[in-house]
Amino acid sequence: SGPILVLAVGDARIDNAKFKHTFAAKAKMIKPEECEQIIGHAPGGVCPFGINEGVKVYLDESLKSMDSVLPACGTSDTGIELTIPELEKSSCCTGWVDITKTLD
Repeated sequence: SGPILVLAVGDARIDNAKFKHTFAAKAKMIKPEECEQIIGHAPGGVCPFGINEGVKVYLDESLKSMDSVLPACGTSDTGIELTIPELEKSSCCTGWVDITKTLD
């Protein structure tokens, strides 16, 4: 239990059934005004680096279709290009999950 941060490709959306099956709970987005307090970054800069203690990071399988990704770095005007293995290592992720769907 507790807050989790799931990284996925930009056009993916949470599949509620998959999420509930994986985490045994209903998906609930953090309110924008609570994001910085709970995760450690304000909306627009949320990333898997420098987050609050106790926030678990998961990588969604949708990322495996990418050669590299451009996550934010704590603010809305910073970012970094990482390969998927680099993201996996630098995010200190708890593991991989399959909880998204893409919109057609």
